[in-house]
Amino acid sequence: MKSTFWQGFWRLADPKISLASFASMFLGACAAAATDSLHIGWLAVTVVGIFAIEIAKNASGEIFDWNSGNDQAVKEEDRSPFSGGKRVLIDNLLTKGQTVGIALVCYLFGSLAGLSIVLWREPRVLWFGITGVALAFCYHAPPFKLSYRGLGELAVAATYGPIIGAGTYLVQRGTISAEVILISILLGILIGAFLLINEFPDYRADKTAGKRTIVVRLGRKAASRVFAGIVAIPFVVLLALPLLNYPLTLWLGFIAAIPAFSVVKHLRANPENTGQIIPAQANTLLTFLLFALGTGVGFLLTHN
Repeated sequence: MKSTFWQGFWRLADPKISLASFASMFLGACAAAATDSLHIGWLAVTVVGIFAIEIAKNASGEIFDWNSGNDQAVKEEDRSPFSGGKRVLIDNLLTKGQTVGIALVCYLFGSLAGLSIVLWREPRVLWFGITGVALAFCYHAPPFKLSYRGLGELAVAATYGPIIGAGTYLVQRGTISAEVILISILLGILIGAFLLINEFPDYRADKTAGKRTIVVRLGRKAASRVFAGIVAIPFVVLLALPLLNYPLTLWLGFIAAIPAFSVVKHLRANPENTGQIIPAQANTLLTFLLFALGTGVGFLLTHN
């Protein structure tokens, strides 16, 4: 039992998915480091706190998706390393009680980390924290059930874009930069696109469970066209940044256009087949990671 508990906990932590929050924190930290030295201690508190909320969100999501029948409806041929839930209950790694306990402890731990920042570092982070935790919980939980109402992508884009990116910058600098807000919004759009492509393998299960995601509402073929448009937005805006007097070094983010082009081409050709979609999911993950890396380094080169 002890072995399966830690296997279940590790699956809830899911480092490959948590790369979304780390990418946003990296961007905010790079922008902050461009103007002054980082306070490593408070950066560590930020990272630990957000990671705890990430685990809590995954754990509470497992409970609500289990109760709705969503996880049980995912067929074997539609399973993917990036979608279909964490399946800790389906695979009997954790009990419902253990999963609820992990959610409660991690929400509490993450909230305490955020509260320490509010009390001893930057009070205005409170509103970022409250909004982030609320969106994390309400993503699955009733009565809002954002992911069930086709609002999951927007919640993810907001949370993993400006809330985490600009919030990390605020902790370090005590102010918010318009540059950081804009670039973190673009990163958030790409992370939202990662959620969107992860909904393609879950199409049948989500439809059965009454989960009205964009893919369920539009169908996979139409949703693949929407996906292409969403992925294009950050690069179109990035191209126009010099017109807004933003530094050209931020164009380093265009390195992400290479896997992005591959993703769009692959998904448009194979929107119905999970086995064919998995490589596109991996490349969407790579897209937002490279965008964060390129623009983060671009901030550093701008000011140093």
